[in-house]
Amino acid sequence: MTLSDRCSPTGLKWRLVRQEDRLFNTRPSDDIEPDLGIVLGPPQSPAHAIIVEIQQDKSKDPRQLARYAAAQWLMLRCDVTVLVVCPDRGAAASYSQPIDTGLTGYRLQAYVLGPDDVPAITDPQEAAAHLELAVMSVMIHGRERKVIEAFASHLGGDHGVHRLAGPQPLRPPTLRQGPRSGPRRGQSRDRTENRAVSAGRAWDRGAGRRP
Repeated sequence: MTLSDRCSPTGLKWRLVRQEDRLFNTRPSDDIEPDLGIVLGPPQSPAHAIIVEIQQDKSKDPRQLARYAAAQWLMLRCDVTVLVVCPDRGAAASYSQPIDTGLTGYRLQAYVLGPDDVPAITDPQEAAAHLELAVMSVMIHGRERKVIEAFASHLGGDHGVHRLAGPQPLRPPTLRQGPRSGPRRGQSRDRTENRAVSAGRAWDRGAGRRP
C-alpha cells in the first residue's frame, strides 16, 4: 500500500495539504478518569499499571479505553493493562473485541470479566473458603439472591442478607490508588505523618467535626 492509498481511504486524492507545527507535547488537555487505577511498583519507577473500568452496558465508546491506556503510559512510562468488569453478557462480548483506535498499529485488547468468566458462588462454605472469588461473584452475579445469601452469611446472617438483597448496582470503589498515593522521593516519614495530623485537625474544624 502506497502513502497515497493510506491517506486516501475513499480512493480520492486529498487536495488540502499543509505543514503542521513541528512542536508537540504529551501534556494532557482533558481530565481522564477511569473507575479505578492501580499501579505496581514504587512511585519513582512504576512497573505496571492496571486500569479497571466497570461497564453495565455498551454505552462507553471502546476507544475511550484505549485513551485511558495511552494517557497512563505517557504519564508513568510503563506497560498498562485495561480490565473491564461487565455483569452483562452482551457488554462483556462487546468490550472483549480488539479496539481499533484509528491510529495505524495501535489496537488495544482489553481483558474482560463477564458472567461466563466468574462462577456464581451459592454455597456459603465455598464463599468462606474463597472470599476474593466470592466478592467477584457478587459483583458479576449480584442480582441472584442465592449468591447474595452465600456471601452475606458471613456478614451477620439474615440481617446481612436483608441489607444486600435485591438488585445490586455495581459501582466503582471510591478509594483510588495512583502514582501519587505515597510520599515523594526525599520526603521523610515524619513529614508525611505531620501532614496527616494537620489534615485530621482541618477535618475536625470543618464539616467533619465530631460531636
